[in-house]
Amino acid sequence: MKMDARLLIAASLLAVAAPAAASVSPAVGKALNAAAAAAKSRNAAGVAAAIGQARAAASTAEEREKTAQMAGFAFTAVGQYGQAAAALEQVGAPCNQLGPLYYRAGQLDRAVAIARKCPGEASQIMVAQAMTRQGNHKAAIAAYNALIKSNGPKAIYLENLAGAQFKSGDKKAYLATTTRLIKSDPSAARWKVLLTELQSHNMRSEAKLGLYHLMFTTGTLARKEDYHDFAKLAMINGQAAVAKAALDKSGVTNDAMDQKLAAAAAAAVAREAPEALKMSASPATAFKGGNAYLGLNDYAKAIAAYDKAIAANGLDADYARMFKGIAATRGGQKAVAIASFKTVNEKSGMKDIADLWSLYASTR
Repeated sequence: MKMDARLLIAASLLAVAAPAAASVSPAVGKALNAAAAAAKSRNAAGVAAAIGQARAAASTAEEREKTAQMAGFAFTAVGQYGQAAAALEQVGAPCNQLGPLYYRAGQLDRAVAIARKCPGEASQIMVAQAMTRQGNHKAAIAAYNALIKSNGPKAIYLENLAGAQFKSGDKKAYLATTTRLIKSDPSAARWKVLLTELQSHNMRSEAKLGLYHLMFTTGTLARKEDYHDFAKLAMINGQAAVAKAALDKSGVTNDAMDQKLAAAAAAAVAREAPEALKMSASPATAFKGGNAYLGLNDYAKAIAAYDKAIAANGLDADYARMFKGIAATRGGQKAVAIASFKTVNEKSGMKDIADLWSLYASTR
């Protein structure tokens, strides 16, 4: 999940302050003043030139230390974090100052090496973030678990842990962490954090439709393009009334394609009830009949149609199991919903979404 950016370590860079006045030679003093002025105006070339002059002129230990301190301050001010860190490291700057600078410079291995020797929560956060940036999800999982053990199960740590678990392919652990989050806070904001990330992953159209249904139900759909994608998938899967509801919610624009989709949805809704009855009669088309009834909010008939498709055990049986669960959830049959979601097969490509729906149903 894309959540590690929400853990802020940049604030620690503010600890890099301009050095205090000291007794230095006129040449060094002039160069340090020039570096400070260049830093204030965000002139990177000027900072580099002035620091170079100060280093060349410095002849005492105090002058070299003040030059290094100014280098740390000025290079940080212009975004040259690696040079700032290297300068400060020469004069024994503390680890909680060096680690963030190397991290911001993209020198992640160096940042991690320093952070692992540096006590405190901020250093643990840096290790976890660095592992995530490097794509080392297993190491990120270990780092977030260590954070949680040391500092408690803060929501942001759990969110990032869930993201690392999902990316590592450990779906069981991901669901456990997600469940922990949702049970403590089943708000729309919490669902949005979890579901928006899932949206970016490749999945079969039926699974994406199930995801959009969950986003719609939890109030986490926000962008017009998401509503329209939801409407298109609903139309493809014979849920015309669902498509119309999505378009009504987002608002239909004057765009020709938008108008065409809205007209198609309206026309299909007018035919949906008789088609639902017809398709539900045969096991071969019962899944489509269930979809039509789901769109019409006739959940009892939808469940009956899905049951017929499940009993037939055709290629759409697992899709029927998931959408039966959705219909049961919306119809207030919590136990039926959870039982149906649990029967979805891992191989169908629907299991992840079914598990999230099961989690949602359990909070109702």
